[in-house]
Amino acid sequence: MGVFSAMNVAATGMTAQQLRMDTIAENIANASTTRTENGEAYRRKMVVFREKDTTSFDNILNGYMTYYQPNGVKVTNIVRDQSDLRLVYEPDNPDANEEGYVEYPNVDTVTEMTNLIGSSRSYEAAVTSFNASKSMAMKGLELFG
Repeated sequence: MGVFSAMNVAATGMTAQQLRMDTIAENIANASTTRTENGEAYRRKMVVFREKDTTSFDNILNGYMTYYQPNGVKVTNIVRDQSDLRLVYEPDNPDANEEGYVEYPNVDTVTEMTNLIGSSRSYEAAVTSFNASKSMAMKGLELFG
C-alpha cells in the first residue's frame, strides 16, 4: 500500500468516526426527549460502516489485482434502534398515555458513553496512522530533495 493510500484510509476512518461521535452526542442529548416533531419519543440512532468499494468483485476474482488494496471506510446508513422504549409511570406528565405511562427513549447513557470512548479511540488511532504516513512521506522527500 502506498503512502497516499494509507493517508486516504486514515482520513476516511476519521470522517466516519466523527459522524459516529456526532450521532452518539445526539443520542445523549435526546435521552429524555419524550416527543419529537413526529409526536413520538426519540429513538436511538446507530451508524453503519462498510468498506469503500472501488474495485469490482469480478476484477478481484479474475486476478486483475495482485494484492489487496484497502480503500477506507464509508458510512452506509444511520438506522434507528427499534427496541422497546422505556415506560415510566408519570400520570401528571402531558406526554402520558391513558394508563399514565410516558414513553422515554431507548437510549442508555452508559452504553452511549462506552461507544463514544471506542469511537474516540478509533479516531485517535486513525490520526496516529495519518501522521505516521505523513512523516514517512516527508522523510522520502528529504531523501530526494
